[in-house]
Amino acid sequence: MSYRYANAIVKPGLNTLVATTPTYLPYLYSWGQNGSGQLGLGNTTNYSSPKQVGFSADWKSISMGVSFSVSTKIDGTLWSWGDGGGGQLGLGNLTSYSSPKQVGALTTWSTVACGQYHTIALKTDGTLWAWGLNSSGQLGLINTTDYSSPKQIGALTNWVAIAAGGRNSYAIKTDGTFWAWGQGFAGQIGQGNTTNYSSPKQVGALTNWLKLSASYANAFAIKTDGTLWSWGYNPYGQLGLGNSTYAISSPTQVGALTNWSTTQNGRDNAYAIKTDGTMWSWGQNQYGQLGLGNTTNYSSPKQIGSLNTWSSVTGGYTTLYAIKTDGTLWVCGYGLGGQLGLGNTTSYSSPKQVGAATTWYLTGRAGSSFAIIALQY
Repeated sequence: MSYRYANAIVKPGLNTLVATTPTYLPYLYSWGQNGSGQLGLGNTTNYSSPKQVGFSADWKSISMGVSFSVSTKIDGTLWSWGDGGGGQLGLGNLTSYSSPKQVGALTTWSTVACGQYHTIALKTDGTLWAWGLNSSGQLGLINTTDYSSPKQIGALTNWVAIAAGGRNSYAIKTDGTFWAWGQGFAGQIGQGNTTNYSSPKQVGALTNWLKLSASYANAFAIKTDGTLWSWGYNPYGQLGLGNSTYAISSPTQVGALTNWSTTQNGRDNAYAIKTDGTMWSWGQNQYGQLGLGNTTNYSSPKQIGSLNTWSSVTGGYTTLYAIKTDGTLWVCGYGLGGQLGLGNTTSYSSPKQVGAATTWYLTGRAGSSFAIIALQY
């Protein structure tokens, strides 16, 4: 089974990256495998180079699950496409679609984050919503019932950032507290145990959490002091803690540095950018997805090259996507499905530039074998 994991933030940094106020409105481009129509191109054809999704230039945030995509537009509408078999598209059915379909008629959606087969989303009023498969309580609705349309999680209006793992969900409130729910077999809920929870549980008592990201069964977070923390599944060293302990069930600091800016995950690996513009990676590296020029696993952060011009990073199942300050897009890792966008199906262990465009500025969290990237007009 292949997986896809997503996460999101509202402040500049990571996950489902959210555009602030772009100089130009963004078009949407996609590539890679497309068996469920997850590229949004109106077909199920695979593509190994970027293809424009529709003709509109008004996309805001994007996140992807195993074979589906969910996005918000600048006008606050919500759209989804791809595999809908678990209700994860939020369209009130279990149908798959190969082109974007609007979810309801509301214009108050802000940010989305997709897990394996579920979606969570924030509205502009600070409310939190979820839909899709719910076998581990990942929807946070105090049950394990699946839903094919958005359902509000509680009644609070102070949610500010979200992320989704395989069967987990995470969020930060405006007061800086961190919350998690869903599957807990590897301690990924951060409660010091391996219990599943079907409603949000506060992780510790701290109020200085700022940014977050999530993967298959682990979570990363950056605090306001610039420190990086991780917990959950770790057999490949993907927590960056210098070991391969199977699971760590409470937040643990990654090193002692205080200059981490953004973080993002693949399935069993992680990426981060520091405030000095350098990019780092660690974890599983079977296909060279760490960008280090080899296929060696690493259990602590390793710098990718020597450049200090990286501005954002995201990961797919076994792929890396990163943007430099000059607006160029770079990729590496597993390429058999064309998901690197390089016009071939080759895998690469060091970053390769996608085309010659210098207008990439927003990336969505890549899918298991596909990518969707927003390109500035």
